[in-house]
Amino acid sequence: MAKAVIGIDIGTTGTKTGIYDETGKLLGSAFEESVLIYPKLGWVEQRPDDIEGSVHRTIRAAMETGGVNPSDVVAIALDGQMGGVCTIDADWNAPTHYDSWLDNRCAAYLPRLKQRGMEILRASGCAPSYNHGPKILYWKHEFPEIWSRVRAFVQPAAYVAGRLAGLKGDDAFMDRTYLNFSTFADTANCRWNENLLADFGLDTARLPRIVEPWDVVGRLTHAAAEATGLRQGTPIAAGCGDQAANVLGGGIVEPGMIYDAAGTASVFSIVLDTFATDTTYQALMTCPHVVPGLYYAMAYVAGGGLNLRWFRDAICHAEKAGWESEGRNPYDELGRLAEAAPPGADKLIFLPHLGGRNTPNNTDMRGAFIGLTWRHEKSHMVRAVMESIGYEYLLYLRSVKTLAPDLVPTRITGIGGGARSQTFRQIKADILGLGYGRLDRDEFGTLGSAIVAGKAVGLFDDIAATARSFVKTVGDPIHADGANTAFYRDYAAYYADMLEESAGFFARLSALGQPAPA
Repeated sequence: MAKAVIGIDIGTTGTKTGIYDETGKLLGSAFEESVLIYPKLGWVEQRPDDIEGSVHRTIRAAMETGGVNPSDVVAIALDGQMGGVCTIDADWNAPTHYDSWLDNRCAAYLPRLKQRGMEILRASGCAPSYNHGPKILYWKHEFPEIWSRVRAFVQPAAYVAGRLAGLKGDDAFMDRTYLNFSTFADTANCRWNENLLADFGLDTARLPRIVEPWDVVGRLTHAAAEATGLRQGTPIAAGCGDQAANVLGGGIVEPGMIYDAAGTASVFSIVLDTFATDTTYQALMTCPHVVPGLYYAMAYVAGGGLNLRWFRDAICHAEKAGWESEGRNPYDELGRLAEAAPPGADKLIFLPHLGGRNTPNNTDMRGAFIGLTWRHEKSHMVRAVMESIGYEYLLYLRSVKTLAPDLVPTRITGIGGGARSQTFRQIKADILGLGYGRLDRDEFGTLGSAIVAGKAVGLFDDIAATARSFVKTVGDPIHADGANTAFYRDYAAYYADMLEESAGFFARLSALGQPAPA
């Protein structure tokens, strides 16, 4: 009997399901766009039922398009968004919406956490931001009635896995790849930081047990089998965070390898063989790798790719309709627009932090075009949006060099939707002065999850070797244009200055309309 494994990636912009055979060949896939809800300024949420339904539908669609027999599927695993929180009650129902990692309503609970920021960074690997800790405190203090019903805080992938398996609240789990986002973890020792929890009036009662990604957490119920088209009893692995799945699926499994995950978030990261934290700039967070003993230091622009989606929908809505009517991909067309503008976009700078800056954290930061003149067109604007990610990455590379001073980076491997754009890759290569390589696949999250699923049932033994064997590089890397790298140096310095100099302005803007202190 042929054996297949399923990986499901619950991303911010959508849910993807991929079915793979024992050699890593993609047999079938499906995608469904997410429904993001913006109830108020700075609030971003999703309905848990929508997320669960998207998993049901994409599994069924992938099975049908791939012509896969349900009896051939030996296991499934889910990965998903890492910084937000779902809630479950005693029966694994959701008392609240999904509180997205893009949502900043918990900002009022950050100042006290930031007083312990260095301690939290050293222990968890991540400075306080819009992640689990302040979100948990928000629900505890703002909604005590809901708090009384919450059995545990979990992430979207675990929420859906529990629904598929018919778990109860006491079965709540979190695999270790999410720990850096938890605020209250002792990540290096893979346990909860009970002393820190107590200092904030919390304990482990509403926190899930910590598991390995490949631990089998349950099996598909009859109802879930009916909804997905799979066999009842199919094993479900705990899975991992979406960035951890991307790293594994991309074969980024050796210390010193750098990757760019160009998705909803623009993520820059390097694999480490030890747990080390960025106490100098507090930009990088240190995350557990799926491969035991490895970590990856990561920084990101929360809405890096989402900024392009915003530009597509809000600024180029008329062009988008025309492109789609002609069967052209709007993102490809945005790349062509950007290519038409010169490096530096005629002195137009974009600040990409439309929902606040995450690494390092600044909840008041917002987006801006700086230097607009009448000569600027949409081509300049979209190029400036892309260049802003390169400037951020250059700041992250500075942090990497202080964290791992012996590292001499030679190239970046790009994964995710944004890595398909040659223009975007060239811009990053030029700004960073590094070669930029691309792999022979476009999808890595579902592949990483599928490898985890296979590990859970003994199909794959060495997950690092398996990941390496499943991906290959495509052609030669894009080489940095030395002249452009030198040209961008002053622009990058100006960008860094703007981040620093605008901090006070954005803080005052954030305070406008707020009641005066008593």
